This record gives sequence, structure tokens and C-alpha cells, in this order.
Amino acid sequence: MATLKENLLRAVELTESDSPRLDLEVLLCHLLGKSRAWLYTWPEHPLDEAQQANFERLLKRRIAGEPVAHLTGSREFWSLPLKVNRSTLIPRPDTEVLVETVLTLCPQEQLQVLDLGTGTGAIALALASEKPRWQIVAVDRMPAAVALAEENRQQLGFTNVEILQSDWFGALSGRSFDVIVSNPPYIDPKDPHLREGDVRFEPLSALIAEESGLADIRQIAGAARAHLVAGGLLVVEHGWDQGRAVRRIFSECGYRDVETRLDYAGRERITLGRH
Repeated sequence: MATLKENLLRAVELTESDSPRLDLEVLLCHLLGKSRAWLYTWPEHPLDEAQQANFERLLKRRIAGEPVAHLTGSREFWSLPLKVNRSTLIPRPDTEVLVETVLTLCPQEQLQVLDLGTGTGAIALALASEKPRWQIVAVDRMPAAVALAEENRQQLGFTNVEILQSDWFGALSGRSFDVIVSNPPYIDPKDPHLREGDVRFEPLSALIAEESGLADIRQIAGAARAHLVAGGLLVVEHGWDQGRAVRRIFSECGYRDVETRLDYAGRERITLGRH
């Protein structure tokens, strides 16, 4: 049987991955139930026959482009282990900028917060982990996503998050919030990158929006004012090249103090405004 070191050398087979070595480390940790530090402490450790066979199957699927998060069934976000599946987007590191932005702008210990299109529940659960006295409602249109977010909520034990099925604000009549956040679909349906990388394995409904990717952001910005308290904050994630257009949408909808924050690569990623 091959050793850990020998299996890690097979990273050269992942020609289309941006992080081939890391991909294999995550897969081996998943198979063995060990940490990355353990892998490098025991590089000559051999996989037994069953482990090697499982590794070969996972490697074959990864070479075919399947996301590592789907192969392991989990992804870490804000240091929280979240279950993932094909019903939702895989949480991205750049979305943590949205969490950071809300926490920076909202030092209050008690707030009513709404997360629109919650998917795995990543944003809502990250905020809940930092602010246990905030009351957070997280909604998604897709029943499978609602079920997944609720499973993550229960696994992490957060009692200050309520998961609901709702098409944006459809099930929230009469409810108001201090903060509304969203990572909505914002990719242009004609974007050629939809045929590349991890997004090939994620639901299009969570990725694309009409009007060059701006339709859902426009809908959220227009409807959110009826659900925000005076001075309430709306924060949305968007594409790196959409900052100017989203600021224009926010301004046209009557938001004030509109600004855009940068992601970890220095690209415009988060736009916010106050009611």
C-alpha cells in the first residue's frame, strides 16, 4: 500500500485544481479522521487496502472536477464545520467579509437580523456564534437548503437562529429587522465561468440572476426597506465587477450612506446602505 507521502505526491494529477496539494490533504484527513499536522508527522504511514481504495475513488472524482466539499460532505466557514451538499452553494472565504462587516458596524448586543437565501446557513450561524443574544432569522426558497441549514444549526447548537422556508420576504409579512444580509445569486447567466470549476456542481438557481446578474439584488434592495427599522442596515454580497451597479441600485432605492467593501483580494465584494 502507498504511504501518505506517496499519495500526496499525486497532487500532480489534479491539473485543473488551484490547490492540488491541499485538496489531497483534506481528502486524506477526511478518510483517516486525522489532522493535517498528523499527516506530516507520520509521512511514511501506509494506507490499508480499504483506505487506499476509498482514496482512489475520491481522487478520481476530484480529477473529474467534483468539489472537495462535496467529496467530504463538509466545509469550514468562520471556523464552523458546516455540512454541505449539492442543494446549496459551497460557502466561500470571501463571504466572511460580509460577516466581518456586519460585526464591525453593529456592536450592539441585541439585534434582530435577517439572512436572505441562507443556503447552508453559513452567514446566519457565523453571526450567531459571535453574537449569542442576537435574534437571527435565516430563510431560503429551496426546501432542501432549509433542511440543510437546520441540520447545521442543530449540530452547532445555536438557539438564537430560526430557519424558515421563504421566497425572499414572502413568509415575513409584518416582520422588521435591524440588519438584513444576503449572498444572493449574482452571476450573469451568460458567464462562461459557469462551465468551469466547482460551480458546475452547484445549483444554478443559487448562482445566476437575470439583468446581468443584478435582478435579485435589485429585488432585495427594493423590498428590504419595508422590513428594515429606521436606520436599519442592508448588506449584500455581489460580483467583483458589480460594485458600481449595486451602489446605483441602492441609491435609486433610497438608501443612504451607501458604500462598498473589498474582499481579501482587494476586489469590490460587499455593498451596504442604511434605510
